[in-house]
Amino acid sequence: MDGIAGKLYDIAGLRQQTGVFADRRDAGRMLAAMLQDWKGVPAVVLGIPSGGIPVAVEVAEALELPLDAAVVSKILLPWNTEAGFGAVGFDGSVWINDEVVAYYNLDDATIHKQTEEALAKVRRRVGLFRDDRPWPDLQQQTIILVDDGIAAGSTLRVAVDAVKNIGGKRIIVAVPTAHLESLAGILEKVDALYCANIRKGPQFAVAAAYRYWDDVDEADAVSMLALFRKNQ
Repeated sequence: MDGIAGKLYDIAGLRQQTGVFADRRDAGRMLAAMLQDWKGVPAVVLGIPSGGIPVAVEVAEALELPLDAAVVSKILLPWNTEAGFGAVGFDGSVWINDEVVAYYNLDDATIHKQTEEALAKVRRRVGLFRDDRPWPDLQQQTIILVDDGIAAGSTLRVAVDAVKNIGGKRIIVAVPTAHLESLAGILEKVDALYCANIRKGPQFAVAAAYRYWDDVDEADAVSMLALFRKNQ
């Protein structure tokens, strides 16, 4: 494993590779192996629903750490169910990508409508995934934020901000795969970033790092969290 720029850690042999993980569980186990220094220390793993939850379960189990959910959502373009122009966090924080807004010439009414829809989705998911449980004292713990990958990085950027807003002091991001260019904006906000598979180039999809990929159903992700807590 190599450290880049002092706080970015990857696996050199996996750079620019595709199909390196069997599935999200396999990716989580590989990520956990990179994070062994955090095993059993005062820390909490926060998985980003829904796709980040199976990865986070493997990380939390291997490191013997508590697990919770950090709910965030893209602010979607009106005509696209995947691409967005910003993101919102579980604390109500909002980040707008002004470059995307300008590129698509989005008006204020569209921005407001799409942002409100994203906030409503986050509020519903917070109730679903966290059930109004109080947050632990995050000032006294390291927070390990886990997702299944970083493409543009908007959701993780907002997740980091939201965790800081509720008291998080030391934050680590851990993802199986990411686009190199998207990491710079996140690196400046966190203490360390672990990513097994870093790729660059004009064509990038998180799914390309996985030999098996599907959308993680909300209900399945909630069940994974409930089972993890039951077994603790």
